[in-house]
Amino acid sequence: MSRVIVSALAAACMFPCLGIGGVRGVAAAEDRVVVAETAGDWGVRVESRHAGQTTAETFLVAPPDVVEVIDEKLSALPVFNPAVPGWVKGAALADVTAAECTVIRALDPDSLVVKAAPGAEGTVLERGRDWEADSEWGTVGRLVGGRIGEGEPAWASYRAARRRIDSVVRLTDGTLELVRGEPQIVLCQPPSIPAGSERLVNVYLPGRIEKLSDANLFPILEDRCPPLPVDHHPQAKARLPETLRRLEAGEPLKILAWGDSVTTYNRWQSMFVKRLEARYPGAKIELVTEAWGGRNTGSYLAEPPGSDHNYREKVLEARPHLIVSEFVNDAGMGPADVDRQYGRLLADFRGIGAEWIILTPHYVMPEWMGPGFLERGQRDIDDDPRPYVAGLKAFVAAHPEHVALADAARRYGRLWRQGIPYLTLMENNINHPNIAGHQIFADALDEVFGRPD
Repeated sequence: MSRVIVSALAAACMFPCLGIGGVRGVAAAEDRVVVAETAGDWGVRVESRHAGQTTAETFLVAPPDVVEVIDEKLSALPVFNPAVPGWVKGAALADVTAAECTVIRALDPDSLVVKAAPGAEGTVLERGRDWEADSEWGTVGRLVGGRIGEGEPAWASYRAARRRIDSVVRLTDGTLELVRGEPQIVLCQPPSIPAGSERLVNVYLPGRIEKLSDANLFPILEDRCPPLPVDHHPQAKARLPETLRRLEAGEPLKILAWGDSVTTYNRWQSMFVKRLEARYPGAKIELVTEAWGGRNTGSYLAEPPGSDHNYREKVLEARPHLIVSEFVNDAGMGPADVDRQYGRLLADFRGIGAEWIILTPHYVMPEWMGPGFLERGQRDIDDDPRPYVAGLKAFVAAHPEHVALADAARRYGRLWRQGIPYLTLMENNINHPNIAGHQIFADALDEVFGRPD
């Protein structure tokens, strides 16, 4: 198998002029204004007004980098299964593979060729007769009755686009420069920029696109998520008095992190405990994790006694002082469902003397966030549209004792203002955050006890 990086600069011939397009992004502060807009198919015009000086430049952004793969061996090709999600319908092509998944819309579907053997002499197999593929997700499977037998390999050739973030920066002398980022299959990051320069705009290339649009421009509107209003008092004192007392007195505090696959990584809860220990140096904290990938609170409640994830045995009988729950898999609930089910949980927790922090969920792939969300292109998404999140906020507001809300969703909703498309924090391209994504949970939890640093 071989891979060839196809130079994206070859697409410059597709860029005949720099006529200013109609899409804009504006960042403004007291002495700083940044205007970003498309200019033709692959151009970006950035105007920076800083300290009374205005500078404008138009940059030609290289289209997404394309990898050409020749004769990738697909061992023991499975039968194509159209009834399951796209990323598991067949074997995953290597250059569109993320953690546990594949990357949507990275594969060029017209480029995919499957052969019975590598090299020029390999018989080209027929799609629809010998094999089938999910063109969006880049998975391939054999067809029963075709020329690929059970346990037999096949060889695939294809092209796939990489993701990349470029940045327009203002240098120390006031001039503007475009800094190219590193192409990645999934977890692309803004590039390093020259010392002393300021990042003004990130240009996000999410894989296979034909031209730039407003969805690709991310002016830097803020450098971090703003804290809650100054008149907002940390919730711990009023809502978690026993937890706070134990932390301040240096008495043992048992924390149970309860959740789904996101919690199985043991990331956000470990970060949270370290921050509590820094805030309360005399604290004696025991952290226990109970997590079940692909499940939700209803799954726990339905498990019989003796099972690995029985709610009473694994949660209540653990006798924690503080329960912190993360269940993005509960996001199908509406406010009435939250009120009913979480009301039961709260009664149980109070029954064992435990206090509770509920984490609002991170943002997941746009197709799962609700109607119209995909079209926003990960911009203008401050307010989480999911009824579940509204239900959590209403539930905590209605129960002022022994339950608090850590609003991670608020922080995810503002990432675009920091020039960060939130999907670039998802290791699996869908719903599993990377380390930076887990830090957002820790930030939200930290805020329950006081203003984060």
